[in-house]
Amino acid sequence: MRDTIESLVDHACLIVHGPDQQGIVAEVAALISRNQGNITSLDQYSSDPEGGDFFQRVVFHRPDLVAALPEIRDDLARTLGTRGMSWHIDDMSTPKRMAILASKSDHCLLDLLWRHRRGELPVTIPMVISNHTNVADDVRSFGVPFFHVPSQEGPDKSQSEAAILALLTGNVDFVVLARYMQVISNDFLEKLGVPVINIHHSFLPAFIGAAPYRKAKERGVKLIGATAHYVTEELDEGPIIEQDVVRVSHAETAADLQRRGADVERAVLSRAVLWHAQNRVIRHGNHTIVF
Repeated sequence: MRDTIESLVDHACLIVHGPDQQGIVAEVAALISRNQGNITSLDQYSSDPEGGDFFQRVVFHRPDLVAALPEIRDDLARTLGTRGMSWHIDDMSTPKRMAILASKSDHCLLDLLWRHRRGELPVTIPMVISNHTNVADDVRSFGVPFFHVPSQEGPDKSQSEAAILALLTGNVDFVVLARYMQVISNDFLEKLGVPVINIHHSFLPAFIGAAPYRKAKERGVKLIGATAHYVTEELDEGPIIEQDVVRVSHAETAADLQRRGADVERAVLSRAVLWHAQNRVIRHGNHTIVF
């Protein structure tokens, strides 16, 4: 059964990572227990028990969680701080605020809005921003505010990025690029200060630029797919969250490939967004641990 925000009242999600060491699992369990919590889900991973890195995601129930969180955070700081561990804890009944940036392609954008309306994504969507207006009516039909911020011509995008930052800053917990066909600058990422998730076809870097599915057809590919990743200063090189592929044949046209590729992009992006919203993704260097 799908979790709802109401069903997650008094549930916390604790993320712990740092150097693997003896007794850390027992320490976390004891901490939750002495704070009157009951563990309902626990996932963990160690890259190496001797000198490796430890990652853990724990969901627990605690009556009157909101009132207890300050004391729990103090206990975490005292207990895990002495072990050199990093941690963060979230009230799972408070959905993350997700803004969406889009361009002319609407398949990923509308899929996220549809899944959100069905209650499949535990987020709020305070706004959609696009450098085109063709999706405005569709977005507003979902009851989501739409903002048009045209892109500047040429390599300098500072003016349009400043306008987008003015809308986003302080109002969102993460941003999704739903086929937003603009390169994000390092300055924008630094000023925004929240995670940004991107989706692209998995032909990169083989078929860069315009008409990738036509180029793929001409090359005779047998697999097409999509990759969802966090955005970093290195274009399309950020930590990967999710990927998938479908097999295709010589009989399919470039339009067939594009249609099937859009299906994969929708599925991959929605899974990546869901996992991020549920605190299932831990970034570690240039890769991720996904529980």
